[in-house]
Amino acid sequence: MATDVFSALANPVRRQILSLLREGPRAVGDLAANFDLGRPAVSEHLQVLRRAGLVREEPRGQHRYYHLEPLPLAEVEDWLHPFERYWRQRMRALRDVLDKENQ
Repeated sequence: MATDVFSALANPVRRQILSLLREGPRAVGDLAANFDLGRPAVSEHLQVLRRAGLVREEPRGQHRYYHLEPLPLAEVEDWLHPFERYWRQRMRALRDVLDKENQ
C-alpha cells in the first residue's frame, strides 16, 4: 500500500472531505462551502487525495466533480485489522483484571 494514502489521511481537512464524499459526488465549490478555506486550498487537498487514489475527478462542463474511491480505504482497513485484534485482546485482559478486583 502506498504511503501516500496514510499521508493523505493524516490531514483532518482531507478526512472531512472524504466524509462529505460518502454522501455522493460533489463539486469543489460545494466542498469548499464546508470549510473556512478558499477554493484553491480545497482544490489542493483534493489533488493530494486524487494522487493517493482516494478520489477521482469527473469533469462536467465547467465544473469538476469528485467521487470517493473506496479501494485504498479497504487496504487501510486490512492493514489496521491486526491492530484492532491487539487492542481487543488488551481490553479483554483489562476487563479480566478489573473483574478479579471486584470479586
